[in-house]
Amino acid sequence: MAMRQTPLTCSGAPMLRQGDTGDWIGTFLGHKGAVWGATLNTDATKAATAAADFTAKVWDAVSGDELITLAHKHIVKSVDFTQDSNYLLTGGQDKLLRIYDLSKPEAEPDVVSGHTSGIKKALWSSDDKQILSADDKTVRLWDRSTMTEVKALNVAMSVSSMEYVPEGQILVITYGKTIAFHSAETLEQIKSFEAPATINSASLHPAKECLVAGGEDFKLYKYDYNTGEELESYKGHFGPIHCVRFSPDGELYASGSEDGTLRLWQTTVGKTYGLWKCVVPEEENAEAAKARTTLPGTAEEEIGNALNCQFQLS
Repeated sequence: MAMRQTPLTCSGAPMLRQGDTGDWIGTFLGHKGAVWGATLNTDATKAATAAADFTAKVWDAVSGDELITLAHKHIVKSVDFTQDSNYLLTGGQDKLLRIYDLSKPEAEPDVVSGHTSGIKKALWSSDDKQILSADDKTVRLWDRSTMTEVKALNVAMSVSSMEYVPEGQILVITYGKTIAFHSAETLEQIKSFEAPATINSASLHPAKECLVAGGEDFKLYKYDYNTGEELESYKGHFGPIHCVRFSPDGELYASGSEDGTLRLWQTTVGKTYGLWKCVVPEEENAEAAKARTTLPGTAEEEIGNALNCQFQLS
């Protein structure tokens, strides 16, 4: 299913994989520097990438063909499509936000200035009427129609990640050991949690039941979103975790690490989904049996309370 395809990056070769199995779909070849960001449009027909070669590129996600190259003056860190896929938002080390009309890629983009350091992340929000962007220690909210800043939020440490959740208009920000939740419309804080280690990325479950986070101690943490209670913590990676994201249906979450691997984790262990198969022994009563989860062709293994599938990025 297109909505479960996951764009992955590794060095100069962004890859597309099937989200529920991790199966390799294809690799986008063309960048001449490290790829810092990748995204799919709403229906997964196009991909966009941001790279250290001072370009952003738009790709046909089905054929893998390069469609558009957008030249910048510095390293590009972030790309994001509007919901209709007609415009692409970029941000990077030159401290500028650019909005490209993809029907006129040769035309000069609209430029938004105001950041005082390199932009780490830029996202459309509020049905593409607003823009959220983050530099070192500041998150800014912009009005698209007037191209002006609505509000700025200063945080104590460098922003390590930012996720926009349309349902409920929630912005998830991580900095230091803090996982903070803000209104995407006003930047007012909703709540925040403190983790035991520096966090590089966090993601909120689509149903807003829980969140997952990962960082410098190689561990994944799962928290109850409503109470802030730590539900689980476990290791699986052998290096710092730089990105975690839930699948659109919330059944899985992915973690990407400095160890060169991507891991897929079941949100609820014991369900048949993708590579995971739930088996109830025939001799036991189905209601009383404890489900076993197996991965085809691998040994059964439980890490904490979550089973994972690992993929080497190459």
